[in-house]
Formats: sequence, C-alpha cells, structure tokens
Amino acid sequence: MNPQSPLSRARRRLKHDRAALFGIVVLLLLALGAGLAPFLAPDPETLDLSAIYAAPSMDHWLGADELGRDVLARLLNGARVSLAVAAATALLAALIGTSLGLLAGYYGGRLDAALMRITDGVMALPLLPLLIVLAAIDPSKLGIAPETLGSEDFAIGRIVLIIGLVGWTTVARLVRAQTLSIKARDYVRAATAIGAGPGRIMRRHILPNVASPIVVATTLSIGNIILIESALSFLGLGIRPPLASWGNMLTGAMNVVWSAPEQALWPGLAIFLTVLAFNLVGDGLQRALDPRGEEG
Repeated sequence: MNPQSPLSRARRRLKHDRAALFGIVVLLLLALGAGLAPFLAPDPETLDLSAIYAAPSMDHWLGADELGRDVLARLLNGARVSLAVAAATALLAALIGTSLGLLAGYYGGRLDAALMRITDGVMALPLLPLLIVLAAIDPSKLGIAPETLGSEDFAIGRIVLIIGLVGWTTVARLVRAQTLSIKARDYVRAATAIGAGPGRIMRRHILPNVASPIVVATTLSIGNIILIESALSFLGLGIRPPLASWGNMLTGAMNVVWSAPEQALWPGLAIFLTVLAFNLVGDGLQRALDPRGEEG
C-alpha cells in the first residue's frame, strides 16, 4: 500500500512533468519581472519624443513606441495588469461556478433544472459580442465619481466583473457533475443520517472532493481570460491608455505593423507565451491530480 498522500503523489508527478515545469518557470519569471518592473525599467509613461520608434539600445532594451515610451517598461507593467485581471477573474468565475454547481448538484430537482437552464443560456450567448456590449456601457452614467473612473483599480475591477459574470459556466457544470456523484456515496449518506446539515455536508464532505477539478479548470481558464482581455483592450473597450496592457500595446502597433513590426511582436509574444504557460500548467495539474495516473 502506498503511504503517500494524494497531495504528495501529485507533487511528485508534477516534478517529473517537463512541460508543466516549463510553464511554471515562465510564469514565475513573468511574475518576477512584473513585480520588479519599477527597478528593471523606466517609468512606462515617460515620453521621449526624440526616441519615437527607436531601435533596441542600452537606453531602451526593446526599443520605444509611437510616443517614445520604453517598450520593456510597458510590457512589464502590462504583465502586471494582465496577470491581475486574469487571476481575479478566474477566482471570481470559480467562486460563482462552484457555488451554483454545489447547489444544483446537492439539492437537485427544480433548483437544479433552473440553475442548469441559466447556465445553458449563458453558454449559448455569443461570448465576444456580449462582452463588447457590456464593456461599451459608459460607467459615468451610473453616477460614479470621475476620479474613481480614472483609477487603475476601477479599470481592472470593471474588466474582472464583466468577464467573470459570463465565465463561470464550465466550472458550474463540472462541480454539479462531481457533486451528483459524491452525494450518493456512503460517507455523505452517513453524515446526513447523523443530522449534518446541507451546509456542513457541502463544505466538509463534498467541496474538498471537487477541489482538484476546480483548480485545474480555473488554471486552464486563465489563458482564455488573458486572450479575452487582450481582445477587448485591442478594440479599445478593455484596459485603456495611459494604463499599459498587452492589448492596447497591439492597438498602438496596428498602424505600423509593416514599418515597425517589433511593436506588435513583443506584446504578441508575451500573450502567446503566457497563455501557453498557463495551459501547460493546467494540463500538468490535471495529470498530477488524476488518482488513476501512474507514478512518474
């Protein structure tokens, strides 16, 4: 009998998964670069009109953009924004999806039917057009103070809310399916027989057993969220200048893609590597947490 706990086995498998380790290294370097951005690069909003579209040099390691701003500085600050949006949105979507999935799977009946029809309805909506409509709503008409509208926290929070409200469906269906299976097991029936309430049963007996698929689904969703945020920012409906994001960096590069292709190369490469890294880590977690998996 293997004395290792499931967590120890998962950690051991993950150590032997080269693709997942590559993804983890990329994400750690990206997070480190974003955290140290103020020390590694100049202010991303500093204008240098004498350096417009400057080639890479000791002053500007990756060159300068259409306003003479340092591209590396904007990339690193864009990483901070993109990672913050992706992580917060994934957590919000996981929270909504887990809550609805638990309620639907545990109580069943009319509540299950109603929640799943809502889920099906949200999944049937065309995602990008819906997000474009939601992002195009003018928040100033809601009575929000102008100084709040211009803050970085509001810009990030707005995008997190918009994407999170429609991004929970996969987690909800996954948690519901797992809950339906787990609530029929003997230990859950025993807990019900001794008088444990629904809240305690879901919190103590069901939720820990659906945590692994939630973690995997949430990790895999982060790459998709980064793509969505970049698309909205590219269309001018997401993170807006002067706050740097990879999407609005691509917008600035759109008109000079032939004369200065590196302006589109760097943010495009950053998006590609980040999404790839999150997908590799998500796939690695799925293999590592699979109880039927073989030891690496």
